[in-house]
Amino acid sequence: MKSALSSAAVLLVGALALTACQSDSDGTAAGPSSSTTSSPSSAQAGSRTPSASPTTQPASAATSAPASTRPPLTTAPTRKSATAPASTDSDTYAFKHPCAIGALSVHVTVRAGAPTQRVIAVRNTGAHACGLSYYPLVDLDGAASGDGATAVKPLVPGGLGGAPAYVVHAGQTAYAVVDLDPSGASTGTAAGVDELNVLPDGDHMPTAQTLNFPLGKGALVRGPKLGLYRSTVSDAVASMRTADTRP
Repeated sequence: MKSALSSAAVLLVGALALTACQSDSDGTAAGPSSSTTSSPSSAQAGSRTPSASPTTQPASAATSAPASTRPPLTTAPTRKSATAPASTDSDTYAFKHPCAIGALSVHVTVRAGAPTQRVIAVRNTGAHACGLSYYPLVDLDGAASGDGATAVKPLVPGGLGGAPAYVVHAGQTAYAVVDLDPSGASTGTAAGVDELNVLPDGDHMPTAQTLNFPLGKGALVRGPKLGLYRSTVSDAVASMRTADTRP
């Protein structure tokens, strides 16, 4: 009996030893010894190289590439149309719109310090610029004549050219000066002349719109001269002195 038990014990021990050997050969045995006795080659094989895993990068890098930088939106400058109408107080507008007699205020005064000279002031009382002829249409006559038989026309500057009209902006005044007797003669003057007739724009206004201004008692008329419209009285006087041509 003892012999039989001993044999059985030997067989059991052998079986356990065989099982332990088989487990070591498969490398599947679990326990602390399996991780602490790993060879260098096994550790290297088990290590993991860093990767661009979403768990190791910022979320923005994992989801999309950075947006390209765009310049801020700007508004293109407004360009004026080539066909846009000109301002109603511009020279361009005035060249195409002659002054109407109803938009003008006309006055005639004696120039201070020069009794033979008369200042014709034409003011634009309208809301828009307008154009006048280079000088007013002027003649000197007798109020009682009525037929223009004794009318005297002054000389005007010659060689004119340039802009199509003299521009008078809204609210501004154009001046023209006429000298009734530039020579200062007291004899040989025109008889019966006591009136100054003014048509502000001889190029566009009908003669029926001529305005009449009395010269005053004792006015003498001989070889009168008329200047161009100017923006100041002094410039109008300078222009008058260059008059040398029959209108």
